[in-house]
Amino acid sequence: MLATEINAGTSGSEGTKKEVRKVETKTLREVMVKIGLERIDTQEGITVEVLLDSRATGLVMSSEFAKKQGFKLKRLERPMQVRNVDGLFNKEGPIEHTIEVNIYFKGHRERTEINVIGGQK
Repeated sequence: MLATEINAGTSGSEGTKKEVRKVETKTLREVMVKIGLERIDTQEGITVEVLLDSRATGLVMSSEFAKKQGFKLKRLERPMQVRNVDGLFNKEGPIEHTIEVNIYFKGHRERTEINVIGGQK
């Protein structure tokens, strides 16, 4: 989309025209859904609201939330480095733990591992 901007001149001059490009921006949409998470060791569950597509390449959970909810952390043999969307390493450091859970959504159950990030130093 193009627009024309007119700069007003001074002391009687005519003013100048310059072309200005308007950039269309897209609003980022967050899709939040409620799911059930079940701890494998105790079969205790909670309902949480999660971000469906964070553009992460896997499932992630904050270490603060994992500890607060009593999830059993499993140490990885080799930590995984984490890069942000901008290509820089995440300030929280590498992923060193995962948790194993059952995820429930609309009658479907899936057992999976979730990477735990942050506060691990």
